[in-house]
Amino acid sequence: MLGVMLIAPCVLIFCAVIVYPLVSAVYLSLFNIFTPTLKGNFVGFQNYADLFAGEEFWRSLFNTLVWTVCTLFLQVVLGVAAALMLHQAIVFRALARSLILFPYFVSTVVAVLVWRWLFNDLYGILNHLMMWSGLLQMPLDWLGSMPNAMVSIVLVGAWKYFPFVVIAILARLQTIPDQLYEAATIDGAGAWARFTDVTLPQLKDVLMVVVLLRAIWDFKEFDLIYLMTGGGPLISTQTLPLMVYKEAFGLDAMGRATAVAVAMMAVMLVFMVLYLRRMGKEEAR
Repeated sequence: MLGVMLIAPCVLIFCAVIVYPLVSAVYLSLFNIFTPTLKGNFVGFQNYADLFAGEEFWRSLFNTLVWTVCTLFLQVVLGVAAALMLHQAIVFRALARSLILFPYFVSTVVAVLVWRWLFNDLYGILNHLMMWSGLLQMPLDWLGSMPNAMVSIVLVGAWKYFPFVVIAILARLQTIPDQLYEAATIDGAGAWARFTDVTLPQLKDVLMVVVLLRAIWDFKEFDLIYLMTGGGPLISTQTLPLMVYKEAFGLDAMGRATAVAVAMMAVMLVFMVLYLRRMGKEEAR
């Protein structure tokens, strides 16, 4: 009984913040709910049928996958490169390690405002520099046309979140024994061989966890994309979280919105299962 009493508060909080919202979402997705009143009639799986039959859901899912894959790829490449550089004995290394975390800790709203000024097609510094260097003949509409809009949010997303990868990789690099590199050097391995044969195998486990976590977080990203493009032009950069918001508060269709959210949760469940299996293997090892 003592054990039950001690764990009861955690169970109650878990039910309040996770189980109840989850069950409510599944329940609401079976109704045609009007958002302001949260009242409506039972429609069964009609919301899901309309969802899967419509083109907007599949386009939003495609946009979400493109955003997630491209942003994650850049985050990993930039994060590993920056971590390798910061692991070396460079001048002002402590200062550089502090500054590299700036994008991750700065407010998303502030970061987006700065980037929107940089991307502005009339007086943005990016267009000005590219025209001055001869790369462009006229200003480019970065956020109002495709594929520029998708490229822009991917670049901003990678810049904003790659420091998380840097933190994880740098922490792992500091635990790799120097004797491994010394032995590889004695055997005649160059810099690239040491990276592929020593560093990458040592980083494999932490990279897998980082990729799975960032994939989950990027898949459900809302604020950065909403503030950058709002899903536009039209729905060219609309992801599933933005579709949920539009259905719930733009079209006042809470039932359809929760159906999208449940479908999104089903996709994310794949990432969760992979992450939990990976963590289980690590604990067993």
